[in-house]
Amino acid sequence: MTMKAGSLLALALTIGIGFVGYKARGISAISNDKSATPVEVKIDNFSFSPATITVPAGTAVRWTNRDDIPHTVVSDDKQFKSGPLDTDDQFTYIFSKPGSYMYFCSIHPKMTAKIIVQ
Repeated sequence: MTMKAGSLLALALTIGIGFVGYKARGISAISNDKSATPVEVKIDNFSFSPATITVPAGTAVRWTNRDDIPHTVVSDDKQFKSGPLDTDDQFTYIFSKPGSYMYFCSIHPKMTAKIIVQ
């Protein structure tokens, strides 16, 4: 079965609109210049370092696990949540709205930190 040119164009537009909608929600795509170079947070020795950071809205933050055991990155309000991160695994989240975001490791709940978005 062959598709007509108009059908192919409609399909391409539908897919394109879907990607735009996905990107606009800021789920995981890096979508602006501020987030092109993520701010780094290191997970090491059962702690997040730095423990508190301040970033402008639209910034991507990337966590990298440098410990030899798994950790997670979970916000108190469940806005973002990584799966278990093994050694050298990374998790990135784009902070699009100003506010204060407390987070922790769900495997080791005493590991806590904060991101302030301006």
